[in-house]
Amino acid sequence: MSTIAPIHTSEPPAAPAARPAYRVTGRRVLRAEWAKLWSLRSTWITLGLALLFVVAFGLIACAHYKSRITEGGRLDRDFADATAVQLSLFGTGFGQLALGVLGVLVTAGEYSTGMIRSTLAAVPRRLPVLWSKAAVYGAVALVVGTVGAFTAFLVGSGIVSGTPAALSLSDPGVVRSLLGAGLYLALVGVIGAALGALLRSVAGGISVLVASLMLIPGLVGLLPTSWQDHISPYLPSSAGESMFALHHTAPALAPGAGLAVFLAWTALALAGAAWRLVRTDA
Repeated sequence: MSTIAPIHTSEPPAAPAARPAYRVTGRRVLRAEWAKLWSLRSTWITLGLALLFVVAFGLIACAHYKSRITEGGRLDRDFADATAVQLSLFGTGFGQLALGVLGVLVTAGEYSTGMIRSTLAAVPRRLPVLWSKAAVYGAVALVVGTVGAFTAFLVGSGIVSGTPAALSLSDPGVVRSLLGAGLYLALVGVIGAALGALLRSVAGGISVLVASLMLIPGLVGLLPTSWQDHISPYLPSSAGESMFALHHTAPALAPGAGLAVFLAWTALALAGAAWRLVRTDA
Protein backbone atom coordinates (compact mmCIF):
# COMPACT_ATOMS: atom_id res chain seq x y z
CA MET A 1 0.00 0.00 0.00
CA SER A 2 1.47 3.31 -1.05
CA THR A 3 0.87 6.69 0.48
CA ILE A 4 1.05 9.95 -1.33
CA ALA A 5 2.59 12.74 0.69
CA PRO A 6 0.65 15.97 0.58
CA ILE A 7 2.21 18.70 -1.50
CA HIS A 8 2.60 22.01 0.33
CA THR A 9 2.67 25.06 -1.87
CA SER A 10 4.43 28.04 -0.36
CA GLU A 11 2.60 31.31 -0.58
CA PRO A 12 4.51 34.22 -2.04
CA PRO A 13 5.61 36.74 0.56
CA ALA A 14 3.34 39.69 1.00
CA ALA A 15 4.52 42.71 -0.90
CA PRO A 16 5.53 45.58 1.32
CA ALA A 17 3.04 48.39 1.57
CA ALA A 18 3.78 51.06 -0.98
CA ARG A 19 5.00 54.28 0.55
CA PRO A 20 2.94 57.33 -0.33
CA ALA A 21 4.60 59.47 -2.97
CA TYR A 22 5.33 63.01 -1.86
CA ARG A 23 5.80 65.74 -4.43
CA VAL A 24 7.93 68.78 -3.86
CA THR A 25 5.62 71.73 -4.34
CA GLY A 26 6.10 75.40 -3.76
CA ARG A 27 3.57 75.37 -0.95
CA ARG A 28 5.38 72.58 0.89
CA VAL A 29 8.73 74.34 0.53
CA LEU A 30 7.19 77.50 1.95
CA ARG A 31 5.77 75.57 4.89
CA ALA A 32 9.15 73.96 5.54
CA GLU A 33 10.94 77.31 5.53
CA TRP A 34 8.26 78.78 7.79
CA ALA A 35 8.77 75.97 10.30
CA LYS A 36 12.55 76.32 10.20
CA LEU A 37 12.36 80.09 10.71
CA TRP A 38 10.26 79.87 13.87
CA SER A 39 12.13 76.89 15.31
CA LEU A 40 15.15 79.09 16.10
CA ARG A 41 15.33 81.08 19.32
CA SER A 42 17.38 83.74 17.55
CA THR A 43 14.37 84.53 15.34
CA TRP A 44 12.21 85.59 18.26
CA ILE A 45 15.03 87.51 19.95
CA THR A 46 16.17 89.40 16.85
CA LEU A 47 12.67 90.28 15.68
CA GLY A 48 11.90 91.54 19.18
CA LEU A 49 15.02 93.67 19.15
CA ALA A 50 14.17 95.07 15.72
CA LEU A 51 10.71 96.08 16.91
CA LEU A 52 12.18 97.56 20.09
CA PHE A 53 14.77 99.57 18.17
CA VAL A 54 12.24 101.04 15.75
CA VAL A 55 9.79 102.05 18.48
CA ALA A 56 12.17 103.01 21.30
CA PHE A 57 14.56 105.19 19.30
CA GLY A 58 11.64 106.87 17.55
CA LEU A 59 10.03 107.76 20.88
CA ILE A 60 13.36 108.95 22.27
CA ALA A 61 13.75 111.31 19.29
CA CYS A 62 10.19 112.63 19.81
CA ALA A 63 10.77 113.15 23.53
CA HIS A 64 14.07 114.95 22.87
CA TYR A 65 12.40 117.27 20.37
CA LYS A 66 9.50 118.02 22.72
CA SER A 67 11.83 118.78 25.64
CA ARG A 68 13.87 121.20 23.55
CA ILE A 69 10.71 122.97 22.36
CA THR A 70 9.27 123.15 25.87
CA GLU A 71 12.47 124.45 27.43
CA GLY A 72 13.06 126.93 24.63
CA GLY A 73 16.43 125.42 23.85
CA ARG A 74 18.18 125.59 20.51
CA LEU A 75 17.35 122.69 18.22
CA ASP A 76 20.01 120.80 16.34
CA ARG A 77 20.14 121.35 12.61
CA ASP A 78 18.75 117.86 11.98
CA PHE A 79 15.73 118.58 14.22
CA ALA A 80 15.01 122.18 13.22
CA ASP A 81 12.51 121.28 10.45
CA ALA A 82 11.63 117.82 11.74
CA THR A 83 8.15 116.36 11.46
CA ALA A 84 6.44 113.71 13.56
CA VAL A 85 7.07 111.19 10.76
CA GLN A 86 10.78 111.93 10.63
CA LEU A 87 11.13 111.81 14.41
CA SER A 88 9.11 108.61 14.91
CA LEU A 89 11.03 106.82 12.14
CA PHE A 90 14.39 107.75 13.65
CA GLY A 91 14.83 104.17 14.84
CA THR A 92 14.54 102.72 11.34
CA GLY A 93 18.31 102.88 10.91
CA PHE A 94 18.77 100.71 13.98
CA GLY A 95 15.97 98.30 13.18
CA GLN A 96 17.37 97.65 9.72
CA LEU A 97 20.55 96.21 11.23
CA ALA A 98 18.65 93.69 13.34
CA LEU A 99 16.41 92.59 10.45
CA GLY A 100 19.33 92.47 8.01
CA VAL A 101 21.47 90.38 10.36
CA LEU A 102 18.63 87.93 10.92
CA GLY A 103 18.21 87.68 7.15
CA VAL A 104 21.85 86.64 6.85
CA LEU A 105 21.38 84.05 9.58
CA VAL A 106 18.32 82.60 7.83
CA THR A 107 20.43 81.46 4.87
CA ALA A 108 24.08 81.45 5.93
CA GLY A 109 23.23 79.73 9.21
CA GLU A 110 22.27 76.57 7.32
CA TYR A 111 25.64 76.52 5.58
CA SER A 112 27.52 76.87 8.86
CA THR A 113 25.64 73.95 10.43
CA GLY A 114 25.59 71.78 7.28
CA MET A 115 21.80 71.59 7.32
CA ILE A 116 21.72 73.04 3.81
CA ARG A 117 22.70 69.61 2.41
CA SER A 118 19.52 68.06 3.79
CA THR A 119 17.47 70.97 2.50
CA LEU A 120 18.86 70.69 -1.03
CA ALA A 121 18.51 66.90 -0.98
CA ALA A 122 14.80 67.36 -0.27
CA VAL A 123 14.47 70.09 -2.92
CA PRO A 124 16.87 69.14 -5.73
CA ARG A 125 15.86 72.06 -7.95
CA ARG A 126 17.46 74.39 -5.37
CA LEU A 127 16.04 77.73 -6.49
CA PRO A 128 12.65 77.20 -4.80
CA VAL A 129 14.56 77.06 -1.52
CA LEU A 130 16.00 80.54 -2.07
CA TRP A 131 12.70 82.03 -3.23
CA SER A 132 10.86 80.50 -0.28
CA LYS A 133 13.38 81.73 2.27
CA ALA A 134 13.24 85.25 0.82
CA ALA A 135 9.42 85.26 0.63
CA VAL A 136 8.85 83.89 4.12
CA TYR A 137 11.36 86.10 5.87
CA GLY A 138 10.45 89.14 3.76
CA ALA A 139 6.80 88.79 4.79
CA VAL A 140 7.71 88.46 8.47
CA ALA A 141 10.05 91.46 8.30
CA LEU A 142 7.33 93.47 6.53
CA VAL A 143 4.89 92.84 9.36
CA VAL A 144 7.44 93.67 12.06
CA GLY A 145 8.64 96.82 10.28
CA THR A 146 5.15 98.10 9.52
CA VAL A 147 3.89 97.46 13.06
CA GLY A 148 6.96 99.20 14.47
CA ALA A 149 6.58 102.23 12.19
CA PHE A 150 2.89 102.75 12.93
CA THR A 151 3.36 102.16 16.67
CA ALA A 152 6.21 104.65 16.87
CA PHE A 153 4.22 107.26 14.97
CA LEU A 154 0.98 106.84 16.89
CA VAL A 155 2.74 107.18 20.23
CA GLY A 156 5.30 109.72 19.04
CA SER A 157 2.71 112.01 17.45
CA GLY A 158 1.06 112.24 20.85
CA ILE A 159 4.37 113.27 22.41
CA VAL A 160 5.00 116.09 19.90
CA SER A 161 1.39 117.29 19.75
CA GLY A 162 1.16 121.07 20.01
CA THR A 163 4.59 121.56 18.43
CA PRO A 164 5.50 122.55 14.84
CA ALA A 165 6.28 118.88 14.15
CA ALA A 166 2.77 117.63 14.98
CA LEU A 167 1.05 115.48 12.34
CA SER A 168 -1.76 112.95 12.19
CA LEU A 169 -2.48 109.91 10.04
CA SER A 170 -4.91 111.95 7.96
CA ASP A 171 -2.22 114.40 6.82
CA PRO A 172 -1.02 113.96 3.22
CA GLY A 173 1.81 111.47 2.77
CA VAL A 174 1.88 110.17 6.36
CA VAL A 175 0.43 106.71 5.71
CA ARG A 176 2.53 106.37 2.55
CA SER A 177 5.70 107.17 4.54
CA LEU A 178 4.89 104.67 7.28
CA LEU A 179 4.13 101.91 4.77
CA GLY A 180 7.30 102.82 2.90
CA ALA A 181 9.33 102.39 6.09
CA GLY A 182 7.87 98.94 6.66
CA LEU A 183 8.57 97.93 3.06
CA TYR A 184 12.12 99.26 3.30
CA LEU A 185 12.83 97.18 6.40
CA ALA A 186 11.37 94.10 4.69
CA LEU A 187 13.60 94.56 1.64
CA VAL A 188 16.65 95.01 3.87
CA GLY A 189 15.82 91.62 5.39
CA VAL A 190 15.56 90.06 1.92
CA ILE A 191 18.91 91.57 0.93
CA GLY A 192 20.43 90.10 4.09
CA ALA A 193 19.05 86.67 3.19
CA ALA A 194 20.44 87.01 -0.34
CA LEU A 195 23.88 88.02 0.94
CA GLY A 196 23.90 85.04 3.30
CA ALA A 197 23.13 82.68 0.41
CA LEU A 198 25.66 84.38 -1.86
CA LEU A 199 28.60 84.48 0.57
CA ARG A 200 27.61 81.40 2.64
CA SER A 201 29.21 82.97 5.67
CA VAL A 202 27.50 84.67 8.58
CA ALA A 203 30.44 87.00 9.26
CA GLY A 204 30.92 87.80 5.57
CA GLY A 205 27.23 88.48 4.97
CA ILE A 206 26.91 90.78 7.98
CA SER A 207 30.09 92.64 7.02
CA VAL A 208 28.90 93.32 3.47
CA LEU A 209 25.45 94.33 4.73
CA VAL A 210 26.82 96.83 7.26
CA ALA A 211 29.29 98.20 4.71
CA SER A 212 26.54 98.69 2.13
CA LEU A 213 24.15 100.45 4.49
CA MET A 214 26.53 102.45 6.67
CA LEU A 215 30.19 102.55 5.60
CA ILE A 216 29.91 103.21 1.87
CA PRO A 217 27.58 106.24 2.32
CA GLY A 218 30.14 107.70 4.72
CA LEU A 219 32.93 107.21 2.19
CA VAL A 220 30.86 108.78 -0.58
CA GLY A 221 30.39 111.79 1.70
CA LEU A 222 34.13 112.45 1.40
CA LEU A 223 33.87 112.94 -2.36
CA PRO A 224 33.41 116.37 -3.98
CA THR A 225 29.88 117.71 -3.74
CA SER A 226 29.28 117.43 -7.47
CA TRP A 227 30.13 113.73 -7.31
CA GLN A 228 27.99 113.15 -4.23
CA ASP A 229 24.88 114.53 -5.95
CA HIS A 230 25.25 111.97 -8.75
CA ILE A 231 26.22 108.94 -6.65
CA SER A 232 24.66 109.26 -3.19
CA PRO A 233 20.94 109.15 -4.21
CA TYR A 234 21.44 105.75 -5.86
CA LEU A 235 23.12 104.05 -2.91
CA PRO A 236 20.94 101.44 -1.16
CA SER A 237 20.62 103.42 2.07
CA SER A 238 19.81 106.73 0.35
CA ALA A 239 17.32 105.17 -2.05
CA GLY A 240 15.70 103.38 0.88
CA GLU A 241 15.40 106.55 2.94
CA SER A 242 13.68 108.32 0.07
CA MET A 243 10.99 105.59 0.16
CA PHE A 244 9.66 106.87 3.47
CA ALA A 245 10.60 110.55 3.26
CA LEU A 246 7.55 112.75 3.80
CA HIS A 247 8.82 115.53 1.53
CA HIS A 248 11.03 115.24 -1.54
CA THR A 249 14.14 117.42 -1.46
CA ALA A 250 16.82 117.51 -4.17
CA PRO A 251 19.11 115.74 -4.86
CA ALA A 252 17.29 112.87 -3.13
CA LEU A 253 15.10 110.64 -5.26
CA ALA A 254 11.32 110.80 -5.23
CA PRO A 255 9.63 108.02 -3.23
CA GLY A 256 8.66 106.06 -6.35
CA ALA A 257 12.13 106.35 -7.87
CA GLY A 258 13.73 105.38 -4.57
CA LEU A 259 11.56 102.28 -4.42
CA ALA A 260 12.56 101.33 -7.98
CA VAL A 261 16.27 101.75 -7.21
CA PHE A 262 16.05 99.79 -3.97
CA LEU A 263 14.12 97.00 -5.69
CA ALA A 264 16.88 96.88 -8.28
CA TRP A 265 19.50 96.43 -5.52
CA THR A 266 17.36 93.69 -3.98
CA ALA A 267 16.98 91.91 -7.32
CA LEU A 268 20.73 92.15 -7.91
CA ALA A 269 21.49 90.51 -4.56
CA LEU A 270 18.94 87.73 -5.19
CA ALA A 271 20.30 87.16 -8.70
CA GLY A 272 23.82 86.73 -7.33
CA ALA A 273 22.58 84.31 -4.67
CA ALA A 274 20.61 82.31 -7.26
CA TRP A 275 23.61 82.11 -9.60
CA ARG A 276 25.89 80.72 -6.90
CA LEU A 277 23.24 78.33 -5.60
CA VAL A 278 22.82 76.78 -9.05
CA ARG A 279 26.47 76.83 -10.10
CA THR A 280 28.26 75.58 -6.98
CA ASP A 281 27.75 72.75 -4.51
CA ALA A 282 26.66 73.33 -0.94
